[in-house]
Amino acid sequence: MRVKAQVKRIQPEIAASQKPPASGRLQSTEKIIAIGASTGGTEAIKELLMQLPAAVPGIVMTQHMPAGFTRTYAERLNKMTRLYVAEAKGGERILPGHAFLAPGGHHLIVVRSGADYLVKLSDAEPLHRHRPAVDVMMESVALAGGKNVLGVLLTGMGKDGAKGMLDIRNHGGYTFAQDEASCVVYGMPKEAVLCGGVDQVVELDKMGAAMLEKIKTMGSGNRL
Repeated sequence: MRVKAQVKRIQPEIAASQKPPASGRLQSTEKIIAIGASTGGTEAIKELLMQLPAAVPGIVMTQHMPAGFTRTYAERLNKMTRLYVAEAKGGERILPGHAFLAPGGHHLIVVRSGADYLVKLSDAEPLHRHRPAVDVMMESVALAGGKNVLGVLLTGMGKDGAKGMLDIRNHGGYTFAQDEASCVVYGMPKEAVLCGGVDQVVELDKMGAAMLEKIKTMGSGNRL
């Protein structure tokens, strides 16, 4: 019951952030990728981002990590990958080739502004005992991006992200989960599979290629 109550308190903030375009205005066709992880996720995210080219659609990421560690982790990823990676501060436009990491102690929410996706930070209470929580980020991405979203859930303990992955699928997006053999802990991906939130289960070392292949089928639409 407590988890349901937490979700109900966070959901109005997410919903209020999503402003549908005025009638007759062009809706966004930009693709966006949402990545969630926990135990073992720091290395898994690094390995995945290293597989991706600089022209990949914009990325938002939630890794369960306390405040004070996410900035240095993002800086390390920025040096090791072809992407611009940074700890989110709020207000950033999510551009191709950019990856924003939820800061420890804050939920990351994606909002629409016209045809753009923007980052917003929230101090709403923890969900599944986590802030940032993967479910919060993924639910907001599902509402903001609909069929233009790719959801990715990597290694981690618990069930955070399972509902978010299902939200992405229910809004027309496509979802990938890391396979059991390559996970440090096959908790979060397993829960997502069990609840019907996963389109494709993939080994970590093949995840980037699978994502890029799927993006090709989604058509163009990313703007600079």
